[in-house]
Amino acid sequence: MTQLDVRGVARVERGLNDVRIRPYNLTDRDRLRRIGLSPDSLYLRFFSGTPRIPEYYVQALHHMDHWDHDAMVAILDDEIIGIAEYVRDRHDRARAEVAVLITDSWQRHGLARPLITFLAQLAERRGITEFDADVMLQNRGGLSAVRSGWPSARAVHTGGSAHFRLPLPVPPPAPHVLPRDSG
Repeated sequence: MTQLDVRGVARVERGLNDVRIRPYNLTDRDRLRRIGLSPDSLYLRFFSGTPRIPEYYVQALHHMDHWDHDAMVAILDDEIIGIAEYVRDRHDRARAEVAVLITDSWQRHGLARPLITFLAQLAERRGITEFDADVMLQNRGGLSAVRSGWPSARAVHTGGSAHFRLPLPVPPPAPHVLPRDSG
C-alpha cells in the first residue's frame, strides 16, 4: 500500500462561505455551552469574569420568545462560532439592546457583520428601529465593529464602557476602493 505524502499540501482555510447563519433554537443549548471562548472574550462580552458561558445566559436564550428577545447563530461543523441577540426595551418598544459573541478563532474575520445584518432584518420586521449597544472600552474589536458598521454612530462613555444608539437598517458596507491603474 502506498502512503500519501501530504507534506506539500496546503491547509484549507475555512471562510464565511462555509458558515451557516440561522435563528437560535432549542437544540442549540449544548452547542452554546461548548462555544470556544477565552476568559478575556467572556469578560468583554459579559462585563465580568466568568470561566464559561454563564448559565443564566444559556437559560435566557433557551426561554426566549422569538419576538421581544431573539438571536441568530453562526454554525460551522455543527458548532456555534458566533451569536448575535437582541432584547427589546420594555419602555421603548422600538428599541432593543444588541450583543454579539464570536469565538476567539473567528474574531476579526467579518462574522459579526452578517450576524448583525440578519438579526437587524428580523428585528425590523418586528417593529424595532434602533439597537442600543454597550461595549467595554478595552474591547477594541467590538468598538471597531460598531464604528465600521455604523460610521456615524456616536458613543456616550460611562465608566469603562461606551453606549451606542444604532439606527436600523444596518448601513451597507463601504465599497472597497481599488487603486487606479497608473498605466
